[in-house]
Amino acid sequence: MAARSVLVALVTAGAVSVAGVATAGAPTEQLRRSIELVLKVVQDPALKAEAKAAERRAMIRTIANEIFDFAEISRRSLGPHWRGRNPAEQREFVRLFGDLLEHAYVSKIEGYSGERILYVNEQMDGDVATVRTRLVTKQGTEVPLDYRMLKEGDRWRAYDVLIEGVSLVANYRVQFNSIIRRASYQELVVKLRAKTSEPIERPAAPRPKLEAPPAGPQRQSP
Repeated sequence: MAARSVLVALVTAGAVSVAGVATAGAPTEQLRRSIELVLKVVQDPALKAEAKAAERRAMIRTIANEIFDFAEISRRSLGPHWRGRNPAEQREFVRLFGDLLEHAYVSKIEGYSGERILYVNEQMDGDVATVRTRLVTKQGTEVPLDYRMLKEGDRWRAYDVLIEGVSLVANYRVQFNSIIRRASYQELVVKLRAKTSEPIERPAAPRPKLEAPPAGPQRQSP
């Protein structure tokens, strides 16, 4: 089932019609409003033409940045290797990985086909919150999707997404760590550049693959 891919869970989370929500605080309300904005863009007849593709995608990317903290997702996904990078390398990694996630989000959400989302509850602990939702497929299957969110100023944004308890960040961290240990951090950057279509020198030897990680047993502690 495609919805069980952690990456797909992230990028399809916005592709839903909004269902009823119980009493909710700022994290849930901000998430719901952002999802509603995404749906308006995707369903706007004036933006469906191919000539409007660039404008439509730019609008979706803007809203995606309201939902997800791509910089925080990038830092947590690189894990302990983040501390070994200098500021310029950190900025580059955030840009490359953030662009990869944004591109995936835009590509998937344009395939919206009427899924629903239920807002179950939220838990708050200071500037950290978890918004628990359920993605309802057309077949009626409910897939748990939890957004872990951080507050910055008056804005709540997701730094991780869990599908059935499996963490997006944890899966990428395992993959990135494997590439770095088998090859090097520079190899990881090469793969990210390739995924984001940045010009790179073609390597003479085979490179480790960088793919969306499958859902697995890795779980990130709360």
